[in-house]
Amino acid sequence: MSHKENSDLIYALEDRPATGQALYAGLQHVLASFVGIITPTLIIGGVLGLGQHIPYLISMALIVSGVGTFIQARRIGPIGAGMICVQGTSFAFLSSVLAAGFIAKSQGGGPEEILAMIFGVCFVGAFIEIVLSQFIDKLQRIITPVVTGIVVTTIGISLIKVGMTDLAGGVKAPNFGDWHNLVLGALVLVTIIALNRSKNLMVRLSSILVGMVVGYLAAASMGMVNFDNAFNQPLLSIPQPFKFGFDFDWYAFIPVAVIYAITAIESTGDITANCMITKQPVSGEGYLKRIKAGILGDGVNSMLAAIFNTFPNTTFSQNNSVIHLTGIASRYVGYFVALILVVLGLFPIIGGVLTTIPKPVIGGATLVMFGTVAAAGIKIIAREKLDRRNLMILAVSFGFGLGVMLVPDILGQMPKLVQSVFGSPVTTSGIAAIIMTLVLPTQPKVETTPSAEAKSVA
Repeated sequence: MSHKENSDLIYALEDRPATGQALYAGLQHVLASFVGIITPTLIIGGVLGLGQHIPYLISMALIVSGVGTFIQARRIGPIGAGMICVQGTSFAFLSSVLAAGFIAKSQGGGPEEILAMIFGVCFVGAFIEIVLSQFIDKLQRIITPVVTGIVVTTIGISLIKVGMTDLAGGVKAPNFGDWHNLVLGALVLVTIIALNRSKNLMVRLSSILVGMVVGYLAAASMGMVNFDNAFNQPLLSIPQPFKFGFDFDWYAFIPVAVIYAITAIESTGDITANCMITKQPVSGEGYLKRIKAGILGDGVNSMLAAIFNTFPNTTFSQNNSVIHLTGIASRYVGYFVALILVVLGLFPIIGGVLTTIPKPVIGGATLVMFGTVAAAGIKIIAREKLDRRNLMILAVSFGFGLGVMLVPDILGQMPKLVQSVFGSPVTTSGIAAIIMTLVLPTQPKVETTPSAEAKSVA
């Protein structure tokens, strides 16, 4: 199989490659997405103090990602794009999921109550995306690229604090800011940057994974890796519906609902890019049907994620690059991706080992990842014409969103509902952007006529 970066497909969407080729391509997809699938769970588990539950949560993240990827590739009835749309835990939900966890924690809840709240809210929220999938063409008139760019940028900026905190040692770490932590985080960061500059696409796609492995080995040599509880895990992870119970809170739900709407639009872009790479139509009824099925698949997979104790899923964009790299667009490769992810998830010892990754290693990697999220948002905005109307939308949305993040006490005297909803910079900037988009009239196009040109010259 050629690894040349060209746009010619070796296997088209409906072709069936040999088992060896399909397995190899599937492994490349897993390598490109593995860190993205497990990292949100590591962050949420660390910040909310979920401790012993983290290995099981990682197992469920991998299993559900595998099942979701199969659904997207297989296309079960109206559900699924029928393409290699690798599913994984979405970074976009991090801040709203953490907010839901803190609400449960403030009510005196332990790890089980925290997870019951998070998964209950995410389960109900999934129906937002399921419903919106059937109106995605109309939704795009409200949630424009400018709105999406604002939300994605705010997500990245708001999460950078989490990455920097881990790089320094983690929340309330006794050695917070110790030079060992900073050097270790810097090593991971430098490794990722160096590999990302490679001309080989697969090296670039694996840069974060390799960077974390290098950091982990360095941490082990420095005596910073603790294996005490890593291997104290059951033989198999058995998925149990709502293992931690089910809870719901409107205050926690609204921020999650907003992100579900935004990720529906994001996935539209990812699936469209996949269509372009795999030589499928990017307009017309067939294209729209595929988009709706793909977004519906995202929603159903997020619902399954909540049922089986993991966090909302979305279509990963980096796997489009793997299709371009391998020249294998066959959706049957998605079956192998799904199989690999499920097998990895069945063994909780994998999650146990992953919990031994020191915080500075995670921080060095996530600092790049969250910065990349912010940069992706800026890129979306930069594609649009920044006229006076759009600049005003940007100014007000960022002003409110980042203002709440920098001065959280501003809402201290407001009702609890207002604090819960608008205390999130992502939700605040997103709601502000949507309202401004609806309120501010679009500027009419000025048509230049010969007489108008003559008057202007005169």
